[in-house]
Amino acid sequence: MTDSSATAAPRISEKDSTGKVVTTVPEQKKKISWFYASLPFNVALGPLSTYIQLSLLQSYGQNLGTVYIGLILTIFSGVTIPVSMIWGFATDKFHKRKPIIVLSFLLTAVDLFALTFTQSALGIGLLYALFALFSSASATPFNLLIMETQPKQSWSSAFAKFSMIGTIGNVIGLVLSGIWVSVLPLEYLVVPLSLLSLISAMLAVWLIDEPSFMFEREMIALQKQSLAQRLLAFPLIFLKIPNVSDFRRIFRGLRNELTSQVPILYLSIVAFNIAGGIFNTSLTSSMSVNGLSQSEIFGVYFTALLLQVFAFRYAAPYIAKRTLVKTAVAGLVLRSVCYALMGVSFYLISGIWFLVPSIIFYPLAAGIAYAIYYTSSSTMVFNSLGSKGQGSSLGVYSALVGVALMIGSFISGFTSVYLGYYVTFLLAAFFLVIAAALTSKLARFEPQRTKSSNAAGLT
Repeated sequence: MTDSSATAAPRISEKDSTGKVVTTVPEQKKKISWFYASLPFNVALGPLSTYIQLSLLQSYGQNLGTVYIGLILTIFSGVTIPVSMIWGFATDKFHKRKPIIVLSFLLTAVDLFALTFTQSALGIGLLYALFALFSSASATPFNLLIMETQPKQSWSSAFAKFSMIGTIGNVIGLVLSGIWVSVLPLEYLVVPLSLLSLISAMLAVWLIDEPSFMFEREMIALQKQSLAQRLLAFPLIFLKIPNVSDFRRIFRGLRNELTSQVPILYLSIVAFNIAGGIFNTSLTSSMSVNGLSQSEIFGVYFTALLLQVFAFRYAAPYIAKRTLVKTAVAGLVLRSVCYALMGVSFYLISGIWFLVPSIIFYPLAAGIAYAIYYTSSSTMVFNSLGSKGQGSSLGVYSALVGVALMIGSFISGFTSVYLGYYVTFLLAAFFLVIAAALTSKLARFEPQRTKSSNAAGLT
């Protein structure tokens, strides 16, 4: 694997004992891979969503805190839509990778530190929205930097390595956060997280060199590994801003069986993301209301992420033996069953014993089920783009995903408070059933040999 940081070693010419000139290359210390500049940043990212939710519950109590969680996560999901456009077009305009990455890390550090000065829902909501703006800036430049600094034959392994570094960071962050809240106040957790993001900024200044040539963002959509990794790091990508005609072009195909595959695929992904928004928004609150400690809640998320790492590792061999559609449906069914069992468990079990189903069913849903579904569905999305119109298709896809997450988060807080958490979880399971039913209608996506991105990110 060749990093852009590698520089030509100086040559020294000297005469030997016979008077002949001999040229030697002195040993040179190899610079650490720039990949590791993102490690502290990902340590900071891992526990932040959980921190936001626990902070709101601590400040406002169970019911009002849960409603605020739903509203703030709705705003967060809504902000990601224009943010994805802004940073994408900024990457196109400035043609620089390093400044955007460093700026992202620095602004994220400032934003995290600012969280120590507010416990109000308004303040937390504003800073979390700004976090969406700042933290997402580095996703596209990093993606392009991998393709611009690594040999093409190494892209797959490079994306896998970069994603694994990010995942390791997330895991470390959850572990350290669980330890922190067991001995120190939750509200000060963002101080070390802010320092970690600052460390990443300094590492980026030191380790990252601008590549000698640059790809346009469209290159991301032309490579399956790059698109899968990019959507896993940040689920929205706008190569162009979609308009009404782009939506009409795609969903007009529903009228004809031969052209209905892409809109059905997109609708199934919408149902999947609504389900994820509903379930994930209320999970922390459901554990808190049953008396689980903050460290135990971090432990549940740590377990899920750790299982997801191994699941992504073995997802590709599993998919290689089956069709993409059957694999995606299997992942959706498993996830739906886990969500439903969480709902039933909440109805039947109370108190600390709720930790048992939480640490079993949630890791299965977010780990194994998600890895299987994501690996197959991202391949189907890539295959659906075709040779023309990738920008408009990805724009429609990203807009739908962003809106679906908003809807799910908005629904979740109110249903949990006014109808009960078990209703929320069962509702999420129902949307996954819809997603599975729609996915099963996809006939044109034949099996392909796929390689897992070997990446992870809870969703």
